[in-house]
Amino acid sequence: MLGILALGLLIGLIMALTGAGGGVLAVPLLVFSTGLAVQEVAPIGLLAVGLAATLGAALGLRAGEVRYKAAMLMGFVGLLFSPLGFWIARQVDTRILGLVFATVLVWVAFNAFRGSNNSALNAIDAPPEGAISNCPCVRNPSTGRFIWTWPCARALIVSGAIAGFLSGLLGVGGGFVLVPALQRFTNLTIQSVTVTSLAVIAIVSAAGVLNSAGAGEFNAEIGITFAAAAAIGMLGGRLISNRLPGAHLKKAFGLMCLVVAVLMVIKNL
Repeated sequence: MLGILALGLLIGLIMALTGAGGGVLAVPLLVFSTGLAVQEVAPIGLLAVGLAATLGAALGLRAGEVRYKAAMLMGFVGLLFSPLGFWIARQVDTRILGLVFATVLVWVAFNAFRGSNNSALNAIDAPPEGAISNCPCVRNPSTGRFIWTWPCARALIVSGAIAGFLSGLLGVGGGFVLVPALQRFTNLTIQSVTVTSLAVIAIVSAAGVLNSAGAGEFNAEIGITFAAAAAIGMLGGRLISNRLPGAHLKKAFGLMCLVVAVLMVIKNL
């Protein structure tokens, strides 16, 4: 159990240092450390990521940085699509699911390396400066709230649906989808993007854990230990996140994702 505790601390620290997409490493690392299948550790990783995301979102809400209406819209849509991903995961062979996860890790690594070109942005998924244009979701300059239009709502709905589906399928929070989407479709600051993404993850993760618990596939002892450790790691990481060079963190995270992706491919082939 000490290994699970240490791994949870590591995941929480990675999330704090690299942004909302950092929790994508939780499931593959749990697979390697416990020897269980992706389907079995997915709810454990989801609980940890969800708890850490809830803490981060609460702090962001307190600071007034969470766009809660957008988060509620994406979270609600994610709740609708999460059970579909959960059902498909139970129908797919474990090796295929592992290879899908490896593909996701390569995509996250690509975004991490791409985001390292702009050291001013701390989120691992943030695109290089100047990559954002013609975003459909624009804030009212006087109120700071979104000017709601159908293109804006549609972009957020699609993003929430993809994040929710992947949450149920792979047991990930979906930050690697949400952060780039919010960067691309809104003119929010990176701080607001990150904490709004965390709020969506908190909502969607709760549904995934409940689905697994209802199906009797949740290991409560490992799950609670891992999640508590991740929350502690998240809080500790926030204390030092601004003291470390963002570009180096993104590159290191990207390299870690690539290494884990290769190991996942080897394991499942």
